[in-house]
Amino acid sequence: MATEASFTVPSNEFPLGTVFEQLPNVSVELERIIPARDVVIPYFWVRGTTIDDIEGAFSAHPGVDRIQFVDSVEDENLLRVEWALDYDDVLTALTETNIALIEGVGTNQQWTFEIRGDSRSDIASFQSRCRDVGIPITLTALRALTPVETATEAALTDTQQEALVVAYERGYFESPRETTMEAIGDELGISQQAVASRLRRGIKHILGNTLPTLSAPSRESA
Repeated sequence: MATEASFTVPSNEFPLGTVFEQLPNVSVELERIIPARDVVIPYFWVRGTTIDDIEGAFSAHPGVDRIQFVDSVEDENLLRVEWALDYDDVLTALTETNIALIEGVGTNQQWTFEIRGDSRSDIASFQSRCRDVGIPITLTALRALTPVETATEAALTDTQQEALVVAYERGYFESPRETTMEAIGDELGISQQAVASRLRRGIKHILGNTLPTLSAPSRESA
């Protein structure tokens, strides 16, 4: 049965973690993973800084061949990274065991990953591979993939749904707001940047699964 899992690794145990040496308050979120051993070129976001030389904030790391700035919107920076394919890290362990990465978010405390395998044994193989190459992962959740009621629920990760529920229940979406991202982060035990990322991604998934089902307004009614 298909199985999903969550795990963490220390911030310095993932190549992109070098950014926290210079920018400890930012968060990093992987945008896209191409699951092919010879072409692992994901995009990622760095949120929480407006510095001009965002590429220079990443110290040299043997797991990274190149980091290229793509675009920015206010304090969010989109970058592209080319990985060193001969370096053993979480991504190579995922591709070697055919595990899909659903989400990856890093802060100066740790990296949190959501993954999915075709079976529980696939997740076990991934864990074993990490142990073989000395990657100190900590499994925090393991669950069988079960049917969901709606496409929106299917699109949300557990962490995104949790953040949205807490934000809604605490009045974050009220006007005026009855709580802050900092307070939500304190309750969930994560940074304010991580809260912003989860809310943003969750809302994006909800809109993506809702708006296509609505009829576009005519020009007369616009």
